Amino acid sequence: MIDGSDDAGKGSLDSPLRTDLTPIVEAVDAADAVAFVAVGDRFDDDLRYLTRFSGPDRAYALVVVPGADAADRAVLCAPPQFREQAEREFVSGARTRDGNGGDGADGFHDGVAREVRTERTTDHAGERAAAVVRDLFGDEGEEGGQKEGEREDEENERGREDDEHTLVVPPSIPHDAAVYLDRADNALASTDAVERARSRKTDAEIDRLRRVQRAAVAGMARAETVLAESEVVDGETESPHLRWEGSPLTTERLRRAVNATLAARGVRDAGDTAIGAGRSAADRNFVGDDPIRPGETVLIDVSPRGPDGYRGDLTRAFVVEGDGGWERRAYLAVESAREAALAEIEAGVPAKTVHGETAAELAAYGFDPNAEEGEAGFTHGAGHGVGVSLHESPSLSGAGELRPGHVVAVEPGVYDPNVGGIRLEDLVVVTEEGYEVLAEYPFGIVPVERE
Repeated sequence: MIDGSDDAGKGSLDSPLRTDLTPIVEAVDAADAVAFVAVGDRFDDDLRYLTRFSGPDRAYALVVVPGADAADRAVLCAPPQFREQAEREFVSGARTRDGNGGDGADGFHDGVAREVRTERTTDHAGERAAAVVRDLFGDEGEEGGQKEGEREDEENERGREDDEHTLVVPPSIPHDAAVYLDRADNALASTDAVERARSRKTDAEIDRLRRVQRAAVAGMARAETVLAESEVVDGETESPHLRWEGSPLTTERLRRAVNATLAARGVRDAGDTAIGAGRSAADRNFVGDDPIRPGETVLIDVSPRGPDGYRGDLTRAFVVEGDGGWERRAYLAVESAREAALAEIEAGVPAKTVHGETAAELAAYGFDPNAEEGEAGFTHGAGHGVGVSLHESPSLSGAGELRPGHVVAVEPGVYDPNVGGIRLEDLVVVTEEGYEVLAEYPFGIVPVERE
């Protein structure tokens, strides 16, 4: 039996997650810019990570301005009806836990003073952000309280040319927001500071990831149990198929059973429970409705979202009454490739080394390690980062080295569009000593009852 009692819903009882904005301040200084600006809505994972504001479905903005002689400051431009929530999640959630330090920068865990502004609500979020930059940087005397000479000195220190500010922004900034910022005499420079900060998780973030992955384990156990309980129907009037609780078992019915289990454990499926059977198991993101037949591979990918936005990612493959042919050889190859990948995961190892060893192991079993989509073989990278996004940095086939705090989904797989697919995926965190699997799940191509 798989224990799903420690579910992700418990995360709501923990202290709030907090983001260290110091790397953003440093990125502004390194670029000789005056501020960092991000614009988005609650579906923008960069902005949610930076603010911990679960926010509205309309655009809002974050402005971070380094202080010269005063404190570094961060301003969240929120709709007025969300002010209380923004104050709670963005401001109060970032205060020091012991309450010391008063209301200044010392009262915040990273020394960056936070505030919420709700004025100028009829303006575009980009316009509101530009106005905050002018205010905090003192571009207008009546707003910023600086004299002309003081502004000129600060402009020279900040590297302004003529009358133009330089703002650093994430690559994902919406085009319309960029236009408004540009019209306000701002030059925009892209930064990967948010991506780099997100890639290395804190202990609190790892705790959220571990909990939602445990919910994914419970969902997978439900799927495997349903397959194990199913009856094989092979009558003369019907084509062979599986029957469960009196009706033919399909990928959609199995998906609903998994998603119900996820909901019971306080997480959402986020539309990402992908289940394929037979040929559709070669489609890595299949969400259609196919019959599940004996002898065919069933590929189950469970990727829920927890209460704080963090994701799980777990994949297994099964066959009911297989004949030990392609699917058995593929399973052995992928299981061996998984071990080869994990053997390489260590702080300081180039990420692409993991992909190289994975591909080499699959090639040793006779599978094409460089197959294109729609071809037979290994068609994707060995893995990817997971956090508030299902796919984020680092990539296990990309540049850079693995570092402690990186959380990656290791996912070797092989596919044949005419037969099916096998993939085994687990979530691991890179540690000082090697790695930790965040939530274990058994292996085996023949489904057994796990609940």
